[in-house]
Amino acid sequence: MTLDPPSPKSIAVLIPCYQEELTIGKVVSDFKAALPQARILVYDNNCTDRTADVARNAGAEVIREKRQGKGFVVASMFEQADADILVMVDGDDTYEVSAVHALLEPILKGDADMTVATRQQEYQDKSFRPFHLLGNKTVCGIINWMFKANISDIFSGFRAFTREAALQIPITARGFDVETELTLQALYRGMVIKETKVSYRARPEGSFSKLSTFSDGILVLLRLFLILKSYNPLTFFGLSSIALFILGLAAGARPVYEYITERYVHAVPSAILAAALVLLSFFSLGLGLILNSTNLRLLELEKLILKRERK
Repeated sequence: MTLDPPSPKSIAVLIPCYQEELTIGKVVSDFKAALPQARILVYDNNCTDRTADVARNAGAEVIREKRQGKGFVVASMFEQADADILVMVDGDDTYEVSAVHALLEPILKGDADMTVATRQQEYQDKSFRPFHLLGNKTVCGIINWMFKANISDIFSGFRAFTREAALQIPITARGFDVETELTLQALYRGMVIKETKVSYRARPEGSFSKLSTFSDGILVLLRLFLILKSYNPLTFFGLSSIALFILGLAAGARPVYEYITERYVHAVPSAILAAALVLLSFFSLGLGLILNSTNLRLLELEKLILKRERK
């Protein structure tokens, strides 16, 4: 008996857009040339310029997302796009579209659930704003340490996903912190993430980034804090426990010395503070253990539900 050849995978290219009339036409045209079999879906996030018209004229389907913010757009894309493989890319024409084939290869081979186009190796001058590279490396370092991963570009907007992976990732972010959440949620669920290099260029003249270095940077750090606290609680609260215990030892050094040498404690407030810090340390450790056990049980339940849905 001969096996039927596998059917070709359907692909959808998803492009979140806000005020990109100068670049969206070229992005759509480039993807139509690179992936002629793919559906090109442009998500209009309340654009007031000609982004939607330019995208339609270039051959894309345009869908409006009335909730303002990239996180809302990505959530809608994952819910609505019906294809085996989803490619997400920004509409600012900063990524080399020809890299999409290398991006898709690990997914088509079944070697990855998510692929990310990394921009750190090949980029033009002024492609990144000041502090963006430093911030990217800092956040990646924290995530790699916490999840034992090897991520090099967490803020890349050029990614590919299996449909199954996209449906498993809950999106709670509203703004540009969504890329951070995509990576963290995937790592938490044990998904395989692979990276591929892509050339990254500066925006064309007249096109402006909507990313704010400081306000969006704060949102990213807040998202990182919230997700790490929720999805890796033993490490998070374990570190808090160690810090509190060290502070307790420091605060209790003088009272303990006084008691040993004089059999009397003069620094009563320090003794009370030390006792409180040590108690908080044990409380933090206990909380981390409880939350970690709860997370493991919920993750098991999620996997059981997915198995039943596949049957």
